Parts: sequence; structure tokens; C-alpha cells
Amino acid sequence: MKMTASKLRQNIYRVLDEVLDSGVPLEIERRGKILKISPPETTSKFSRLEKRDCILVEPQELVHIDWSDEWKP
Repeated sequence: MKMTASKLRQNIYRVLDEVLDSGVPLEIERRGKILKISPPETTSKFSRLEKRDCILVEPQELVHIDWSDEWKP
């Protein structure tokens, strides 16, 4: 979607809401150059985590461990 800065100024809140709702970036022409308004990427901060192997046994083995010797209240 493209528009001029003057047209953006007339309807700025409606246009910004439309960009957020649709996810389509908006290009604005100003003094012969193009500016771009785009919604933020919707990636979870958890998706950037590196997968690690912490438990090297089957989960059922952990359920049946006897911790009574280790437990000191």
C-alpha cells in the first residue's frame, strides 16, 4: 500500500490501525523518498531459544526414583 505524507496525516490513526490489523506494510512518499511503516514481527521470544538436551533418560524413569536417602528436612 502506498500513500503520500499528506494523506497519511489526514487519517493517521485509521491507517496505522489498518497496518496493524492487516499486517501489510505501508509505504509513504516524502520528498521523493520512500518511508515504510510495517507491523512488528510476531515471533515469540521462546522461538529464539536454543534447544538443549537436559534430561538424558526417559521421563518415566524420573517418576520412580527413590529420593528418600537424599531428602534431609
